[in-house]
Amino acid sequence: MMMKRRGLLGTAAAIAGASALPSVAQAQTWPDKPITWINPFPAGGGTDVFARPLAAKLTEALGQQVLIDNKGGAGGTVGATQAAKARPDGYTFFVGAIHHTIAPSIYKKLDYDLEKDFVPITMIALVPQVVSIHPQRVPVNTLKEFLDYAKANPGRINYASPGAGTAHHLAGELFQILTKITLTHVPFRGAGPAMQDLLAGQVDMMFDGMGTSAQPIRTNRLKGLAVATRERVAAFPEIPTALELGVAGWEVSTWYGLWAINGTPEPIIERTHAEIVKALQHPDLQKIWAEQSAQVGGESRADFTKRIRSEIEKWAKVSQEAGVKLD
Repeated sequence: MMMKRRGLLGTAAAIAGASALPSVAQAQTWPDKPITWINPFPAGGGTDVFARPLAAKLTEALGQQVLIDNKGGAGGTVGATQAAKARPDGYTFFVGAIHHTIAPSIYKKLDYDLEKDFVPITMIALVPQVVSIHPQRVPVNTLKEFLDYAKANPGRINYASPGAGTAHHLAGELFQILTKITLTHVPFRGAGPAMQDLLAGQVDMMFDGMGTSAQPIRTNRLKGLAVATRERVAAFPEIPTALELGVAGWEVSTWYGLWAINGTPEPIIERTHAEIVKALQHPDLQKIWAEQSAQVGGESRADFTKRIRSEIEKWAKVSQEAGVKLD
C-alpha cells in the first residue's frame, strides 16, 4: 500500500510539473508578438495620458509593440469585463484606475471581480484632484465664493464626470457631504468627452485629475479653485488646498495602474513590473508626469495590492453615505 501511494504521489507530481512546463517555456520566449493593454475608457482621458507614453517605452524595451485598446463604457466596467475574459497568456493586460476600486460598492452586479480576476502589477501614476470651474459659467474666483454661490443656488451648478461611479463622480459626492452643498451630476462616457464639454461651456465644473485639467488651467480656459492634497501642488503653487480653505477630509487622488489577467505566468508578470519600474525612471516619462503634476508610480506589487484593498474600503463608506448605487 505504501509503495502504491508513493507511486501515485510521484505520478501526480510528474503531471503537475509537466503542466507547468508550457508556462515556463512561454515565459522564456515572451514576448514574441504584440501585447495589448485594454484601457476601459475612451481615448483622450487621463488613463491615455500616462498609458500611451509608457506603452511606447515598453515597446522599445520588449522589442514588441504594446498596443492600447480603448474599450470605454459604464465607468470603466465594460472594458474591465472584457479584460477579465482574456486569455492569461501574457499578451493582454488591463490598465485601469481608482474607479475600479469604487465599482464593487456601487454596482449591484459586476461581471468581473477586481481582486480575483486580475493580478496587481503596479501603480503607474497618481494625480491630485482639483476643483475646476468654467470661469464664464460660474462667476467666482475663490473656493469660498464658490461655496457661497452653490449654497445660494442649490442644484443649479452641474459637474461633469467620466461616468457614474468614477472617482470624479465620488469625489464630487464626498465634496458635497463635507461642504453641505447640492450639485447636479452629469455623467459622460470618459474624461475626454467630459472635458470637451466643460471647455465648450456646456457644463459648469469638474472634480478632475490634474492630468486633464492642467493645461486648460495654465491657459486660463478653466479656473482651479482647490486641490485635494495635504500640500499644494508644485506645478500650481497658486492653487490652495481644500484643507487650508477649511474643507477637511477632501483628499482624493486619481491613480492609474496595470493588472495582469489572473493565471498569467509569474515570470511574465515579474518582468513586466521590472520593465515598468525602469521605464518610469526615463527622463522623457518623468517630464510628462511632471507636466501633469503626477506622482511617478512603480511601487511594489505588494504595496499596490494594499492600495487597492484600502481604496475599496474607503469608497464603500463614501458610496454608502452618499447613497450611490447603479444597476
